[in-house]
Amino acid sequence: MALSGAPGTVVALRALGLGDLLAGVPALRALRAGLPHHRIVLAAPRWQEPLLQPDRLVDEVTDCAGLRPLSYAPRPVEMAVNLHGRGPQSHRVLGALRSRRWVAFGCPETGTRGPAWRDGEHERERWCRLVREVLGLDADADAVDLTPPPRRPPVSDAVVVHPGAAHRSRQWRPERYAAVARALAADGFRVVVTGGSKERELAGRVAAGAGLAPTAVLAGRTTLTQLAALVAAARLVLSGDTGVAHLATAYRTPSVVLFGPTPPQLWGPPAGAPHTVMWRGWGRGDPWGDEIDPALARLGEAEVLSAVRRRLASAAEQGRR
Repeated sequence: MALSGAPGTVVALRALGLGDLLAGVPALRALRAGLPHHRIVLAAPRWQEPLLQPDRLVDEVTDCAGLRPLSYAPRPVEMAVNLHGRGPQSHRVLGALRSRRWVAFGCPETGTRGPAWRDGEHERERWCRLVREVLGLDADADAVDLTPPPRRPPVSDAVVVHPGAAHRSRQWRPERYAAVARALAADGFRVVVTGGSKERELAGRVAAGAGLAPTAVLAGRTTLTQLAALVAAARLVLSGDTGVAHLATAYRTPSVVLFGPTPPQLWGPPAGAPHTVMWRGWGRGDPWGDEIDPALARLGEAEVLSAVRRRLASAAEQGRR
């Protein structure tokens, strides 16, 4: 459903990481469909913009990381949409825009009226519920698909192993990634190891443990658009609960995602998609911890390898690759 009224500027705040951006895509898609004549400005790290351009989900990305004051403030702002958090800090960042209309969760500290925040709600559904309840828009939490950027991938048809994570608690043991990668290479698959510039040493250890050539290490050697193209063209992605896992979801690339400490009920891919979720926990751990979460540590290399092989076989049967 599209909203009536004169077109204006909508500023949506989601100044978070890659996985957070992609979890917010269904809500952004609902805003785009429901406000087709409005100018939608996303306040987020600008490096994320290339992922949204092919589908034109927003008209502009204004650079914003964390909850610093917005350096760009178009006037007037018709609507401010808080897709970042429950407040009060994020509410105050958007409040400085003095928009005519608010879309946000209720926050007594800032006097903001809105729907109640629900602990235990899936991240994609949370933001879709917000725009449904406040604006009456159609919002499908499973509408995660994105068009890959028009960029040739560094390699195609590879199994992408992504061992890193923002925090140690979400990082499966490197030697286990190496064991799985070694077995897949022995099966005849091309295996590459990805990561950011700070994860080159980790990726190198995994590749060396797997007996892969140094050229298989792509960590720190790809731009975001190259990484996105690589994931879109991959046979499968093996990773923890990271931004790369959400890229695989967005591009419908088969994946095996190792969860812990956050349960997949909060951040997992849509049901029925070509993804295997592995989780050996029973509650939430510390996603910012310095030690591997027990739920993640309980996952053994043999069961992960078996899950990867099954997912690859399933993809082959369906003719994806």
